[in-house]
Amino acid sequence: MTQNSANLDTISNSQEILEAVNQIMPFGKYQGRKLLQLPEPYLVWFHQKGFPDNKLGHQLALIYEIKLNGLETIFKPLLR
Repeated sequence: MTQNSANLDTISNSQEILEAVNQIMPFGKYQGRKLLQLPEPYLVWFHQKGFPDNKLGHQLALIYEIKLNGLETIFKPLLR
């Protein structure tokens, strides 16, 4: 991997995280909340049931991992 492709991966991953943090939950009990603001027990429940196999599901899985690892406060400044 070249330095340029590593930088592009980092930019892509950064954009993916920014989008996930600010994605609005489109349905359910927490409709209208940003994914980073979803309660951890809800994400745990989703994890147990299985995240949808789409972009939203991948975003929910990312937020689940962020919260599971206690990183939520690091990403809060990214909320728009």
